Amino acid sequence: MKTPKWSKASIVAIATILLWLKTYIAYKTSFDIKIENWRQEIILFINPLSFLMFIFGISLFMKEKNQKRYVLITSFIISAVLFANVVFYRFFNDFLTIPVLFQTSNMSDLGSSVTELINFSDLLYFADFIILAVLLKIKPKFMGYREYSKVDRRAFFLVAIAIAFFNLGMAETERPQLLTRTFDREMLVKNIGTYNYHLYDAFLQSKSSAQRAMADGSELADIDNYVRANYLPPDDKMFGAAKGKNVILISMESTQNFVINQKVNGQEITPFLNDFIKDSYYFDNFYHQTGQGKTSDSEFLVENSLYPLSRGAVFFTHSGNEFTATPEILNKNGYYTASLHANNKSFWNRDIMYQSLGYQRFYSLPDYEVTEENSVGWGMKDVDFLQQSVQHLKEMPKPFYSKFITLTNHFPFELSEEDRFIQPYTSDDKTVNNYFPTVRYQDEALKLFVQKLKDEGLYEDSIIILYGDHYGISENHNKAMSEYLGKEITPFESTQLQKVPLIVHIPGQKGKTISTVGGQIDIKPTILHLLGIDTKSDIDFGSDLFSKDRLDFAVLRDGSFITKDRVFTRETCYDKATGEPTDKNSCEPYMEKAKNELEYSDKIIYGDLLRFYDKSAGSKGSFPKSEE
Repeated sequence: MKTPKWSKASIVAIATILLWLKTYIAYKTSFDIKIENWRQEIILFINPLSFLMFIFGISLFMKEKNQKRYVLITSFIISAVLFANVVFYRFFNDFLTIPVLFQTSNMSDLGSSVTELINFSDLLYFADFIILAVLLKIKPKFMGYREYSKVDRRAFFLVAIAIAFFNLGMAETERPQLLTRTFDREMLVKNIGTYNYHLYDAFLQSKSSAQRAMADGSELADIDNYVRANYLPPDDKMFGAAKGKNVILISMESTQNFVINQKVNGQEITPFLNDFIKDSYYFDNFYHQTGQGKTSDSEFLVENSLYPLSRGAVFFTHSGNEFTATPEILNKNGYYTASLHANNKSFWNRDIMYQSLGYQRFYSLPDYEVTEENSVGWGMKDVDFLQQSVQHLKEMPKPFYSKFITLTNHFPFELSEEDRFIQPYTSDDKTVNNYFPTVRYQDEALKLFVQKLKDEGLYEDSIIILYGDHYGISENHNKAMSEYLGKEITPFESTQLQKVPLIVHIPGQKGKTISTVGGQIDIKPTILHLLGIDTKSDIDFGSDLFSKDRLDFAVLRDGSFITKDRVFTRETCYDKATGEPTDKNSCEPYMEKAKNELEYSDKIIYGDLLRFYDKSAGSKGSFPKSEE
């Protein structure tokens, strides 16, 4: 007897339902998406459905063989996109963007980090694809096929459209102006779904690509006026305090401020830094402001006093832009400028970007003697890297500006037993446990480096600036961090954990702790003013950390900001004294400033607007409408 056509299961329906349920399960188990009420739960549950109906609905126009092949391939691709987001989220606590996908040249260097993030159980993320493939192979007759009429197809897509509009309507009610106001990818995924988010991201990428072509110099006028209005003159006592000195700028990989003056297992985590800050200016309310570009973003902030992008890394997406970076400025003021990093020169596209920033020399992997014995994790150990670098410093023309990128204190925080100066922490979280020994190792490397500078006669003629580049422990490890710190990691505490050390050592000057709120964007004007170089004509969003009248303010790349008394994050205003939510109106005066600075900086980068800027004219300059 012939089987009725309706008695067979529809491959389109099965594929859609399986992937829909799998996505929702992934939301609940693999991502830390905050749900505040039942409406948000409904939104989260339904948001993958309209996309899946549209994408699998295309197969309704195909013949049987092509339909089954299309559904199977599409199921695999979407599963791969979901899995890629899961792996990326495990470390970065963030979702993928298209610019990040263009950073594939970094993948060969990731090695152990990627391996650490993938588990055998991850095969479950492809369970629906495997089920479909098995059914098509073993029970091909179970997966039915029928010719769909125009009416059937029209009804199918009308349902998909209705679900999409219902989703957007509920999302707009929960978060007004969702697509125009948010810097938070988690907010987008929670409301429109991970797949629709990627479509929106593709739209943003196309928009950003068009911005440079459409940009003209007139867009700089408002930005220039804003920068001039917020410019702070340097402190008279500090301006030129290090004039003519060499500059040694060291990026401390993944170093957060909570390790300073703290112990683990009864031993100091950073004994050298704890002593060094006694003879240095130590900024204990200083924040990293990086986005998806992590270390490269911190370099971009420090060199340009511009914010990184919310998507991808400027080092990749806009390395051909015109910048007015610290190395370029110092080149014109008699300095020799160099960056030192014992890694492949193409990693994070540094070889290209450093040319745009104005570096005269990049000491990379070929400039070091790298062996298996002096390498671990991501590459050359910090002790050997810094020790070998001193010879490069000795050979540089004086005065020099040198930037060092350390590496050992990098996820997954690997370290051989002979290099451990303290034992790991003892929680159930391997990442947090291993973080402390690698921080301690970095501290020892810095101690030996400073001693060698003294031995080689470089110490007294150099200012040394140490800063943390970004967080090392993401929010995915809040449980173990809560155990170590002895308090719950609320959104307020999580924002406070974005503090990184900033230590400025100037020979002959006494140490002092300065508690002004600042961020990496403030380093450029601070360094230039210490060297006696005026920044009044630069387009900088940072301000000198030593300025007397500076505003206590730092805005993070996700739109959160910190002031003297308040922290604003995840749409909530917190009182810093208590760590508890307070009246949102008390954060209101700073919201516009945070929004303006991020948007103005984005405009400069996307439009490559500094190509139009006449620095010599400053705020009185004209802004031509096209490039000469």
